[in-house]
Amino acid sequence: MQWTDDGLVLGARRHGETSVVLELMTAEHGRHLGLVHGGRSRRMQPVLQPGNLVRAVWRARLDESLGAYAVEPIESASARLIGSRIALYGVGYAAGLMRLLPERDPHPALFAAARVLIEHLHEPELAPALMVRFELAMLAELGFGLDLSACAATGANEYLAYVSPRSGRAVSAAAGEPWRDRLLALPDFLIDRPDRRGLNVPTPREVKQGFTLTGYFLDQHIWRPNDLAEPEERVRFVALGTAGAD
Repeated sequence: MQWTDDGLVLGARRHGETSVVLELMTAEHGRHLGLVHGGRSRRMQPVLQPGNLVRAVWRARLDESLGAYAVEPIESASARLIGSRIALYGVGYAAGLMRLLPERDPHPALFAAARVLIEHLHEPELAPALMVRFELAMLAELGFGLDLSACAATGANEYLAYVSPRSGRAVSAAAGEPWRDRLLALPDFLIDRPDRRGLNVPTPREVKQGFTLTGYFLDQHIWRPNDLAEPEERVRFVALGTAGAD
């Protein structure tokens, strides 16, 4: 068995004296492990840092085997990430999220989203909003996607302001007003509008609302059912990304 694919490095753990078991999020083969002989060498260690993009050739006698990787660098993110606290917390948290995916299950859209996120993690004005969107993408890939396209009560797609914590569907300002204390705020930057172009930079308050929204559904569907706590990397990333929100 053999294939070649691009992959984002999620992490590597020591195996024997000189090798590592490398974990990649690949474009076409999903989250995939493989042994890298000599992965602890001075040449390979910088290549196998989390967030880096590599070209990987995976070989194994049987498809279900661990197999071995031959890896070549495509793009190094570590130089951008190493000097930024929010970027380091972000790449660690994003890698942890992707580890929730079933191994070897392709998620090409999520791979593309992860590339965009990592490209901008060192930019504090963009990274927090992109992380919120990445969390929404993760929820969707895991089968718990939110429907933010139209009001659950009226079907209208204008003046959306809330999200129902029960259904995960958007609610308009007028329809949600009587129950506003029971609903989650829907920040404007998560509402797709035809007049919006490029990367929208929200306020810290909107970003905080976004993290409250995604955090609620991550806790409801992923963390609590699996007896997990909110990751510490997320706590620190959110604190840095929403500074000045109050």
